[in-house]
Amino acid sequence: MKVKFIFDEKKEVLAEFYETACAQGIYEILPVEAKVNIWGEEYYFSIPFDFPLDETATLKVKVGDIGYWPPGKALAIFFGKTPLSVDENPIPASEVNLIGKLLDPPEVLKTLSPKKVKVVRS
Repeated sequence: MKVKFIFDEKKEVLAEFYETACAQGIYEILPVEAKVNIWGEEYYFSIPFDFPLDETATLKVKVGDIGYWPPGKALAIFFGKTPLSVDENPIPASEVNLIGKLLDPPEVLKTLSPKKVKVVRS
């Protein structure tokens, strides 16, 4: 399932969602628009979707991973270190369901400071 993140209506980043129940549920509600929050080198934003932790739940994410964070009903895009990082890998605030990965280089997100994002099917 391919998706596009469109930041501030100008920068598009391609991604792929996995074939999990959580990812499929999010894909079904697209398109969504949200205000972007920044936590270290992670963008996260609330979406109108509620899902518990599942079999993919983890604190071990990699640069380029996309997670769903149940406490905030939010998508999280990891593109570098977060405040909890102890090495080059991001660490989420708490467990996330792994729902996908970026197809474009994650480094491109380091050049942005977005205010809004729109997530659409690609």
